[in-house]
Amino acid sequence: MRHRTRTTVLPYVDSVQAACPAYVSSGRGVGVLGGGCERGGERMTDQPVFVLGEELQALELAGFETEEEFQELLARHPRVLDFGSLADGRPLRLVLVAREMGVATHTESGAAYWLDHLFVDADGVPTLVEVKRATDTRIRREVVGQMLDYAANAARYWPAALLRRSFEETCVKDGRPLDEAYGELLGERSPDEFWTTVEERLAAGQMRLLFVADRIPLELRAIVEFLNRQMRQTDVYAVELTQYRGGGDLRVLVPRIHGEVATAAKSPSGRRTTQRTTRADMDASIGSRRDPEVRRIAAALLDHAAAWGRPEGGTAKYRSMSAYYPVSGRHVPLWTLSLQDGPTRDDLSFAFGSITYHLGRERAAAFAASLPAVPELAARLQVLPSKEYNAWPSVSLPALASAPGALEAVLSAIQGLMDGQGSAA
Repeated sequence: MRHRTRTTVLPYVDSVQAACPAYVSSGRGVGVLGGGCERGGERMTDQPVFVLGEELQALELAGFETEEEFQELLARHPRVLDFGSLADGRPLRLVLVAREMGVATHTESGAAYWLDHLFVDADGVPTLVEVKRATDTRIRREVVGQMLDYAANAARYWPAALLRRSFEETCVKDGRPLDEAYGELLGERSPDEFWTTVEERLAAGQMRLLFVADRIPLELRAIVEFLNRQMRQTDVYAVELTQYRGGGDLRVLVPRIHGEVATAAKSPSGRRTTQRTTRADMDASIGSRRDPEVRRIAAALLDHAAAWGRPEGGTAKYRSMSAYYPVSGRHVPLWTLSLQDGPTRDDLSFAFGSITYHLGRERAAAFAASLPAVPELAARLQVLPSKEYNAWPSVSLPALASAPGALEAVLSAIQGLMDGQGSAA
């Protein structure tokens, strides 16, 4: 049986606030002092940390001996990656779905890649984790392309049944009762409903990508911050997990998150809060638009989603809402309405990647053909076949407003898709 060490995890240190950790009380009379200051995002020294009990004990900086050791620690203790909150304000808690999760690149092929860890939270948001030690040169740039490859293909080739089977196999392997494991996730939902939600989020690109290492290089931090600013549905972070070892079996782990930008909204704890856009938020933005036709189109889209489907607020840094509609027995994300201020930019994007994933290319093509021939949109729809309909073309609301009957044509196209238009007889 493998010997288990005592492990202490210190709270997250946000990289936006360069800091030298001060005394931290554990609530049991044990504290931690100091341990490597930061200036400008770079650690200045590798000073020890000190555990204060009956005596003062120094813990020295220690790397992970192998990547396997690092990966096993994350699988056994996912709380070191718990930062932020769920949509209802509860603390985020990640639950392991699988280690070495296979990623296919074609519907008829087996796994071509293997993701280090797949976690999920109670909101059904998947978290993809790739682990590298600082001694691995791939941590600088190569790992970014690797992770994006995983995310793109996971969104297409991880159905709900595969996700559920992987999770339940992991529980059996770890000796964890399924009732206990599901108790953290389901709420009032059934397992089928929960894993369908996870599948839908993947298809819509609503996921977290975490790069985890014992030292995060500046090159990776810059890339992660750029991606996190630009990506609408996906959150990207780098987590630096520093380990200190002392006498005996005591270890201290200090997680630091990188990727949040200084302009991000902060909770009182200093972490970014994940708050979903509400209909009231959208209505406030709509009301500030000068063009009455733009206001009419935006409100009508949201009303239609509420009446016929399921609207869901986004978590991006601007206000957005996606609409899921019942098609062929499942809720399929069809569009996202984004309302940005400073400068104003209002877009309606169509989730052809998700439509193709759930319904196939034939129905995606029929849906594209039924959308209005607004020049701005038509040009983007024309290139869909060359992309195998795996794209998210958008059109600005002012462009729709300038085309008589465009809104009605969009709603008619959605209704046709729900009614089975383009499906095989």
